[in-house]
Amino acid sequence: MQKTARDMILSMVLIGLVAGVVWLFIPHEDGEPDLKRVDYRIDLLTARRAASYPVAAPEGLPEEWKPTSVRYQGTESEAWHLGFHAPDGEYVAVEQSTGKRAAFIEDRTQGAAKTEATQRIDGRTWTRYEGDHYDALVLEGTEGSTTVVTGTGSFGRLAEMAGALRTE
Repeated sequence: MQKTARDMILSMVLIGLVAGVVWLFIPHEDGEPDLKRVDYRIDLLTARRAASYPVAAPEGLPEEWKPTSVRYQGTESEAWHLGFHAPDGEYVAVEQSTGKRAAFIEDRTQGAAKTEATQRIDGRTWTRYEGDHYDALVLEGTEGSTTVVTGTGSFGRLAEMAGALRTE
């Protein structure tokens, strides 16, 4: 009986040593993943031709703003999405749609709630939304669409993106 327990303990120690050696030789990445930069120019031109509203995209942002996702869905709500990895590592996205305003804002802000706070950016009044996951700046009723700048970034980062938006 004693020999069996001893053999089991020795086997467990040996397995632990082998696992430790394997772990040491497997490469580990520390820090943030390397996100691929996407070129959204073609998608932007396509969306601007197809959409019934002026499609917004940023101009003049520093190179540290990395575009990471883009899509345009022309069916029904003409939804435009452009996502960025901000210089501080946060996520900021531009969302536009002709769909039902309340449902669109709820979806794109992941349930953020409208506040009484507004912010003037380039002569337009944006309404602040605050949420558990995303905060947002919302520009309602612009030529048949709703524009949302949302993400994990601070309101300063969201305002920076909103200020850089151009429709042509």
